[in-house]
Amino acid sequence: MNRIYSRTMVIFVCLSLAAVSFFSCAGRDRIDADSGYQMIMGTFVHVVAVAEDAGTAKKCVRVALEEIRKVDDLMSDYKSDSEISRVNREADKRAVKVSESTYEVLQRSVEFSKMTGGAFDVTVGPLVALFRKSKENKVAPSEEQIALARSKVGFEKLKLDIENKTVQFSGNGMLLDLGGIAKGYAIDKAIEAAQRCGAIGAMVDIGGDVRCFGLPPAGKDHWLIGLQDPNSAIEGVEGGGLLLVLKLTNAAIATSGDYQQFVFIEGKRYSHIMDRRTGTSAEGLSSVTIIADNATDADALATSVNVMGAEKGLALIEKLSGTEAILITSQPKSEIIKTAAAEKYIEN
Repeated sequence: MNRIYSRTMVIFVCLSLAAVSFFSCAGRDRIDADSGYQMIMGTFVHVVAVAEDAGTAKKCVRVALEEIRKVDDLMSDYKSDSEISRVNREADKRAVKVSESTYEVLQRSVEFSKMTGGAFDVTVGPLVALFRKSKENKVAPSEEQIALARSKVGFEKLKLDIENKTVQFSGNGMLLDLGGIAKGYAIDKAIEAAQRCGAIGAMVDIGGDVRCFGLPPAGKDHWLIGLQDPNSAIEGVEGGGLLLVLKLTNAAIATSGDYQQFVFIEGKRYSHIMDRRTGTSAEGLSSVTIIADNATDADALATSVNVMGAEKGLALIEKLSGTEAILITSQPKSEIIKTAAAEKYIEN
C-alpha cells in the first residue's frame, strides 16, 4: 500500500513546468508569494499564497511550510526521533502516547482500511522494509520472507485509545508506514494554516499531490494542473509528457503510480506500492489520480485504488460524494478510465 515520499506525475502547467495559478476575479487586490521548490518529506514542496498585501502573503507561505515540516517531524519513518519511529520501536511492548495530529492520521487510516477492505493499510511497514532491503541487496525476497512479513501486517492488530491518544501493537515486529497518507494530511494542514494567516488563496504541492483554494495570483483565470503521461516517464522522456490538463477550484488531487517509483530485482519490476494480500507490489495500473475535497482523502484513496485495481477501485470512488478518479492501466494496453463526472475537471 505504501507510497514512499517521491515526485509523482502531477506537474503544473507553465513555461518551466512549475506551479502556476489561474483564476478570474475583479475588484480585489491580490499579491502572491512563492516558496519556490524546497525539499521536505523526502520530496519537493511548493507553496503559493495569495493575500491582499505582500507581508501577509509571505507570512502565509512561511506558516504553511512550518506545518509541513511539523508533519514530517512527526510521521517520517526515516527520522529516528519522529513519533512514528518511536511507535515502531516501542508499541509492541506498551501503549505509546502520540500527538493529536499523529493520532488523527492513524484514526483516519483505520477508517480507510475498513472502507477499502484492507487495500489501504499503514501497517505494511514490514513489507516495505523487506523490499527496501531487497532493493539494496538486489536479491528478490523469498516466499518464506514474504510470508513472515505478511504475518506482521494488519490494521486489525493496531490498537488505538481515543481517550488517552495512545497506539499499541498486538503483535511483535509490526511497523507503521504513513507514506500513503501523510503527504495529503500535511497539505491539508498547510492550507488550513494559510487560511488562518489571512490568505485569500493558496496552492500547496507536495511531491505532485496538490490542493488549491480561493484566489490565485492576479491576472490569471484558473488553477491548471498537468497530468504526466506515465508512458513517456517510463520511456525516460525528460520531465515526462503531459497526458491532459486538469482545472481545479477549491479541490485536491493526488496521484499514485508505479511508473516512477519502481525497482528491478532479479529482472522483475516491483512497484513501491505494497499489497498486503499478496505481500508484494500492486499490479495492473500505471497511475491513479484522485480528485477530492481534501488532500488526505485524495492521497489515501489514490493508494487504495492502486491496490484494489480498476474495477473495484472505480466502483468505490463512484460511491463517494465529491470524489472522482482518472486511471491509466499498465502497458501495453495503457487505457485511460475515468469516473462518470471526472470529465468536468479536464481542460479542453
